[in-house]
Amino acid sequence: MVDFSTISPHLNVRISPKAKRLALRLDAHAGRIDLVIPERASLKKAYKFAESNQHWIETKINALPQPIPFTDGQSVPLLGKLHTIRIIKTGKKYTSINMIGDEIQVETQLDDPSQRITRFLRSYAEKELRKLADIKAATLNRTLSSFCVRDMKSRWGSCSTDGRMTLSWRLLFAPLEAIDYVVAHESAHLTHADHSKKFWALCEGLSADYSTGKEWMRLNGIHLGRYGKSLAPSQESPAE
Repeated sequence: MVDFSTISPHLNVRISPKAKRLALRLDAHAGRIDLVIPERASLKKAYKFAESNQHWIETKINALPQPIPFTDGQSVPLLGKLHTIRIIKTGKKYTSINMIGDEIQVETQLDDPSQRITRFLRSYAEKELRKLADIKAATLNRTLSSFCVRDMKSRWGSCSTDGRMTLSWRLLFAPLEAIDYVVAHESAHLTHADHSKKFWALCEGLSADYSTGKEWMRLNGIHLGRYGKSLAPSQESPAE
């Protein structure tokens, strides 16, 4: 039996019938490295492959952003403005969460209300991101046929030409210019399904600050996953 944990406790082995070669992929959301092994590949060969990339594995894991938990006194940016979480212990049987000024006030009897806070912020993100998405769509004389937010792993959003848009709720923690750029990007797909020159020209025209927003997401997008839990876009690297 091959014990891959001796290489790294953060290594997750995944045998894939679709894979054609050995590969290591960083899953920043889960805080681990996935070792993808083709169905008929030798496990001993896979072990040697992972072992030869042990330094890369350690480097990627150590470079992951430190999580920012939803705890009392913790500050988190929402739509570009810092808000402080205030947890107030009560004897109530339910948890009440309200945004008052620059505070997120949580009245609860739970020792750890982080999941409730996550649900609250996710709902808030859906409402606020929908507003911006509707404005962008209206600029194109279009309406969205559906809209939702998810905890997306490999991208920040998706949109089809028939008006179905999905965005990562974690965009809530980005600056306004970055949020605006991502929503503009997905809205441009209402007209162009591809990433042609016409698409990028439309994306830039729909953005309030195209260059700033795009660059911020390129450099800092991975950090959005640290709020509440570890989540950011997957990255690929060594492959045989």
